[in-house]
This record gives sequence, structure tokens and C-alpha cells, in this order.
Amino acid sequence: MSDVSVELAPFSHDPSEFGRANRDSIFLIRTCVFHHEQGIDPALEFDGKDHQAMHLLAYVEAQPVGTVRMREIAPQVAKLERLAVLSEFRNQGIGRKLTESALECLISKKFAQVRLHAQVAVREFYTKLGFIAEGDIFDEAGIPHIKMVKQISS
Repeated sequence: MSDVSVELAPFSHDPSEFGRANRDSIFLIRTCVFHHEQGIDPALEFDGKDHQAMHLLAYVEAQPVGTVRMREIAPQVAKLERLAVLSEFRNQGIGRKLTESALECLISKKFAQVRLHAQVAVREFYTKLGFIAEGDIFDEAGIPHIKMVKQISS
């Protein structure tokens, strides 16, 4: 695997503010993965919640190649969302590194629990990272998903 760095990505909708390049990189990666590859409607993907979230970007040789969004959904409970890695960079540990970095970030911010909706096809990925499935499989954006949870502190 090439050297991968993961950084907290300041995010802004204001074109004059620092963070616009991060936003553009995040949106490009998510558009490639979720819209072009998986056929998800951009109106579902870009749900207006990005400004309420923290974002991480993964880089290989200064090129943004992956992203994940973290959002508080209840006191001490965060939700991981929109984990995406460009197709040519998959199976190199980048998704794992993004998820582990997100968990470290959330632990440092005193979150106790992390939730996510995993696409069933990648359920095992999250299981290996300590997430536990909850409930039945359900449809989200036309793709089977399962709710998963992980305790990160008591």
C-alpha cells in the first residue's frame, strides 16, 4: 500500500472561505462512488447535513482518494456516514484507515457510541472493526443496509 494520510477536513459552502477545496474533493469522491458507480440519486447523497458534520479526507501522494463523514445524532452518539474510496484505491486499507481515524477522532471528542448504516455487501468490513449488527436488513437508496453499532467508551 502507498503511504496514506488521513486528515480532518475543514468544510465550507462559502467560496471565499478556507475549506472549499476540501468540500470539492469530498463531493467529487462521493459523486464518483455513490452516484456514478452505485446509481444513488444526488438529492439523496447530498442531504444538506454536511455543514453539521466533521469530515475526514484520505490522501495518497497528496491526491484525495477517500472520505468519511461523522455527525452527532444524540448526546455522546455519533454516526459514521458516506465512507467512500475511489475505485482505483480500494483494497489497500484506505477504508479501514479512514474508519479507524474517525473512531479516534470521536473518542477524543468524548463520544461513547458510534452508529452506522452499512451496505450489506460491506458488513464484514465493519464487523472486523468491532461493529455489531442490529435489527433487520432494510432498503436505503435502493441498496440493502444493516444498522451497526460500536461502543467506544463507557
